[in-house]
Amino acid sequence: MTQTSRILQVAEEDGRGRKALRYGVSFIVLSALLLILFVWNVNSGSVDLTVREIAEILLWRRGDETAVNIIWQIRLPRILAAMILGGALSVSGFLLQTFFHNPIAGPFVLGISSGAKLVVALSMIFLLGRGITASSAVMVLSAFFGSMISMGFVLAVSRKVRQMSMLVICGVMISYICSAVTDFVVTFADDSNIVNLHNWSLGSFSGTTWSNVAVMTVIVFSAVLLTFLLSKPIGAYQLGEDYARNLGVNVRVFRVCLILLSSVLSACVTAFAGPVSFVGIAVPHLVKNIWRTSKPILVVPACFLGGAVFCLFCDLIARTVFAPTELSISSVTAIFGAPVVILIMIRRRKTA
Repeated sequence: MTQTSRILQVAEEDGRGRKALRYGVSFIVLSALLLILFVWNVNSGSVDLTVREIAEILLWRRGDETAVNIIWQIRLPRILAAMILGGALSVSGFLLQTFFHNPIAGPFVLGISSGAKLVVALSMIFLLGRGITASSAVMVLSAFFGSMISMGFVLAVSRKVRQMSMLVICGVMISYICSAVTDFVVTFADDSNIVNLHNWSLGSFSGTTWSNVAVMTVIVFSAVLLTFLLSKPIGAYQLGEDYARNLGVNVRVFRVCLILLSSVLSACVTAFAGPVSFVGIAVPHLVKNIWRTSKPILVVPACFLGGAVFCLFCDLIARTVFAPTELSISSVTAIFGAPVVILIMIRRRKTA
């Protein structure tokens, strides 16, 4: 081996070492933020507790009975829902960005969340009008059906228009139409339980039960696991359809898988928390910039972790800033997520 070859090999190994260090540090920082926000969220509310009291309640359920019930029946389900659904929304956004090869594609922007919201609201109104409470399965299936309808329209439009900006505009129009119909139906509903759907339609993690957490855990983690297992074909697809075909990827089947996985994840979020805006665009973009890579094997878990941190932080603000009045989660996520989207569009404009 020549001296030049040795220098190149050492430089390559040093570069790999720095990348591995950056990846490891980034995951550790995100995990630490998640832990800090978890404890902060548990202790935020009308009942203040010390870290020791929180640990005793979480580990052994020891302490004041009221505090135990508040943490275990109200705060913990909500915190876990914010983490799970935030991660799901971020991964869903990453899949849509991969599918359309565009960083501003996301469930909320393309109208997929609004389509899911409309069908869920109609299903709940139909059942409540007959004295039947909608189960978690009905809500998820309704949201999935609505997501697929919106996705079908977006795919039909994508075949007619070549510019991604026009596709995004069509998605925004779908979102407005679905939201307008949902608000119209909810506003003129007579039953008090139906009227309360207005709060859900704005987006919120409140009212989450342990049974909801169990359902969303099974659905979300199954979909995220399947997404992670598809890391290699996703990486090939990012380099172009022809490249993916040359590596043996069945592009048609693969694209269907991307659509189904993204729809399942966004449908689960909408079913339990209503529409949550900009998480699916902002978090994948931030993750890819921090990690300086778009490799799915790294980005998928990082997106899930980043989405959990982002939504946990936004939910903390929604609950505490104007307490006892609570903000909708979409209002808070829009405040932090919309500037990221604007930055993406400015950067794309400069590079165009």
